Amino acid sequence: MNERLPMTFDYEPSELTQRDELLYACQELTPILQAANDTVEKERHLPNELAERLAQAGLYRMFVPRALGGLEADVHTFVAVVEKLAQANAAAAWCTFISNTSTIIGGYLPSPEAKLLFENPNIKMAGVFAPRGTAVRTVVDGVSGFLVNGSWMWGSASYNADFITGGCVILDKDGKPEKLADGTLENRSMVFRAEQVSIADTWHTLGLRGTGSNEYSVKDAFVPASLSASILTDVPIAGALFKFPVFCILGVGIAAVALGIARLAIDSLIELATKKTPQGSARLLAERASTQQHVARAEAQLRSARAFLIDAVDRAWSASTDSGEISVALRRDLRLATTHASEEAVQVVTRVYSCAGGSAIFDDSPLQRCLRDVLTASQHMMVSESTYELTGRLYLGLPTNSAML
Repeated sequence: MNERLPMTFDYEPSELTQRDELLYACQELTPILQAANDTVEKERHLPNELAERLAQAGLYRMFVPRALGGLEADVHTFVAVVEKLAQANAAAAWCTFISNTSTIIGGYLPSPEAKLLFENPNIKMAGVFAPRGTAVRTVVDGVSGFLVNGSWMWGSASYNADFITGGCVILDKDGKPEKLADGTLENRSMVFRAEQVSIADTWHTLGLRGTGSNEYSVKDAFVPASLSASILTDVPIAGALFKFPVFCILGVGIAAVALGIARLAIDSLIELATKKTPQGSARLLAERASTQQHVARAEAQLRSARAFLIDAVDRAWSASTDSGEISVALRRDLRLATTHASEEAVQVVTRVYSCAGGSAIFDDSPLQRCLRDVLTASQHMMVSESTYELTGRLYLGLPTNSAML
């Protein structure tokens, strides 16, 4: 993981894999992303020009269907890209993963509408799956659709988005939630134009300050039925990506950000340790046995956690490619690997932060930002401790509700 992608290649561009090309784009953007860290923290969202640069580099269309001009990348590539971005700017990495997971809805929409929605190759999307809105069926100017009201928290990347989605419960004419045949509520994601959405300035946080994860809302917004979809019950287009569990991809994105932050933390400690002579010592920090142990243990923790994650991702991707069926066991391993990776990343960053001593507490140290960012990322419900109970029950063969795996 310490290897850096070269700035030039010894072979023709046509020989590059899709992953190579995207990682090369990340490398090209790294100086810009690093220079923007203070700005995005101060403004608490990505500047529009920075979001546009990420989109122009193709980093926001990894999960857009190929038929719509997207890359339809594999999930391993998604992990590698988000992880690489997080080493330069965790907020940009987080917004990239959110924008990509939001575009997955393109695989569920009717083809004509999807083509119109994604006609801009640099489309920027955001959204929240949680059904915190309500939608009532209506007809406007002869177009069937929904009248939507609602408010959603954790609206990462919404400040820069062209379109924003929001999960909704469908209400009948009496104001009661519609139910499916199995008795569960009818939940659908609605696609809003940016001008339909109001964003509240609520994102004042410990870490990941530049993600702009504000609360957003809509009031009496009309959404055509053709711009709504259910990732739980609708049938997506063919392709391995659209057979991959969406909630697992969400967890994988969080883990990728956390692993990238941890990689930066280790690298930052190594750089510091080769220059810093602790107060009262005649030796460099790197020459201390305790530092050597901390670096080695952190490296082992990080690589082990990443290996488990990549193994789980690749196994699930193979199943999705071969049969289109991802078993409960594979989804179980994905959820466990993502939570484990996030937890290990926190431990790695905490370890190297402590090892750095007083140098780590100042604003000009990347280690203090790493600590704040990784702690904030680890608070996401998709990587919470409850995952261990859920996956543990499955390993033990106990009756378990696996609907959200």
